[in-house]
Amino acid sequence: MLGSFIALLQEVSIEEKLKNAPDGGYEIGIIIGTYLPFVLLAGIAYFVYYKAKNRKDLED
Repeated sequence: MLGSFIALLQEVSIEEKLKNAPDGGYEIGIIIGTYLPFVLLAGIAYFVYYKAKNRKDLED
């Protein structure tokens, strides 16, 4: 749901960019640039979850 909302906001056609790419390196850059922000956000979310889960001052 969030991904579709972001896609609607950006109005970016990845398929169109890939079709008009001058070479393979540009295509790889498009793919990395598209998915890297989501991977980083997931990594940060996991790191925050892990740190919050292992807090020693919350002796439940």
